[in-house]
Amino acid sequence: MAGKGTPAILAADRAQVAYTVHEYAHDPRAESYGLEAAEALGVEPERVFKTLLAAVDGGRLVVAVVPVTALLDLKAVAAAAGGRKADMAKPADAERATGYVVGGISPLGQKKRLPTFVDASAEGHTTIHVSAGRRGLEIELAPADLIALTGGTVAAIARRD
Repeated sequence: MAGKGTPAILAADRAQVAYTVHEYAHDPRAESYGLEAAEALGVEPERVFKTLLAAVDGGRLVVAVVPVTALLDLKAVAAAAGGRKADMAKPADAERATGYVVGGISPLGQKKRLPTFVDASAEGHTTIHVSAGRRGLEIELAPADLIALTGGTVAAIARRD
């Protein structure tokens, strides 16, 4: 399929893991890209994960993969990364480090390999969905494959208010 060879998909191909790509018509007015994906694809929102970047202790960027139904617990991700404090990364920094546009950042195939933390809830699902590298494109794969491909660490980093 033309236009589908994003760095995320190419990374999954290279690793020879099983995955499925799902495409949907992205609405730029959507308030939550992740919830939009879940609804458009008919998937439980708990299985759709967003990719966020945080700056730990004033600058060290880390990737956090959490369910779209939750928020990133900044204290928990800082602790998981061996730091004391974390803030959300500036969008321009996130885009520069990953090579992706905000709203389409995938944990796979990033320009720079950053420490990656996947919320522990991912392990409760056979497969999860993450961005495949652009808005309106999701990749579904086993959590263990995502963790292996990113060199990720499983940690309780999601907060449900």
